[in-house]
Amino acid sequence: MRVLLDTNVLISAFIARGACTDLLEYCAVSHDLVSCEALLEEFRAVLIDKFHFASGQVDRAVVLLRGRLRIVVPADTPAGTCRDGDDLVVLGTAAAGECDCLVTGDRDLLSLERYGGVVILSPEAFWRYEATRERGGGEE
Repeated sequence: MRVLLDTNVLISAFIARGACTDLLEYCAVSHDLVSCEALLEEFRAVLIDKFHFASGQVDRAVVLLRGRLRIVVPADTPAGTCRDGDDLVVLGTAAAGECDCLVTGDRDLLSLERYGGVVILSPEAFWRYEATRERGGGEE
């Protein structure tokens, strides 16, 4: 399964040991992770500018992620597809990466529930989706 972990999930995975860390570790081993350069740059900028991580520390995190991510060029996503224009790159990345699901904490994205063939899930909903999928039940 191809999965896009939104920047907010990746940041949570790196700044606090918890559910998002477990999610990243699980998906890195069990699924194909997808991202794009713009989302990696957002990850880098937020960790440095908002959370005051040292750039060397963030660079190592990006290298670690790059080792597990398939980097794609986001597909064009029509303006108006979602409430927040900044989220168009996330949807475009999920589409270009032919993702099965997008995991995010972003309420605007979560309100869509689906974009094309991509199911949009919160981190906790991902685990229910995964359990259903593993049992052969398809999507929730």
